Amino acid sequence: MADKKSGIDQALIRDLANILNETDLSEIEVEQDDMRIRVSRAAPQMMAMPQMPAYQVAAPAVAAAAAPVAAAEPARNLANAVTAPMVGTAYLAPAPGSRPFVEVGSIVKEGQTLLIIEAMKTMNQIPAPRSGKVVEILIEDGRPVEYGEPLVVVE
Repeated sequence: MADKKSGIDQALIRDLANILNETDLSEIEVEQDDMRIRVSRAAPQMMAMPQMPAYQVAAPAVAAAAAPVAAAEPARNLANAVTAPMVGTAYLAPAPGSRPFVEVGSIVKEGQTLLIIEAMKTMNQIPAPRSGKVVEILIEDGRPVEYGEPLVVVE
């Protein structure tokens, strides 16, 4: 057991902590071979906002100032939301300045790319899990997202 502890890469942990600070994420996890490292930070300001939906808790502190406005919005039906399969930065278009993959009202087919998430310098296409109509896009282009965060609603 002591051998495994000595094999932990301290530099990797520091790098992950720096990524948290740079991207305003609250947690990041890396799995390599038989080792899994999760780095997270406490966010006391989140504890004071239990009335906010879970997908907004991960938003940067700037969004916290808009909380009273968000509370007045009607509750969203997220039953058909496509969620983030990983932590990273979400992009709605394949390149800056190009047309987005989908827009509200777009008809999509199962497997069609809805957006991409950049994680560890890798662009990951996020496919539509089913055919349907895009009724809401819940994220902003170029914004960090967390695992399980609702991204797009496809009905």
